[in-house]
Amino acid sequence: MATLQQLEQDVEKIKGRNKKVETDKAWETSYTRRALLALFTYLAMGLYLQAINIADPWLNAIAPAVGFMLSTLTIPFFKRMWAEKIYKK
Repeated sequence: MATLQQLEQDVEKIKGRNKKVETDKAWETSYTRRALLALFTYLAMGLYLQAINIADPWLNAIAPAVGFMLSTLTIPFFKRMWAEKIYKK
């Protein structure tokens, strides 16, 4: 049988895990994360387009970055629809 001290340690471990999960969830849905990913997408595409000698690579890199940003803004809507209509648990 578990001692009171062991139970208290277990509760503290669970609280620590819950805090980490909450932090991870907040990061996953944050605008900071979305903005950074859009910026990195823009930079990666700009460098790639420049490397393969596409005209106006930095202007053309805007399209994939904007597409990514739009997808991150619409995914929560579709996730909600999926949860309500398909998942239903």
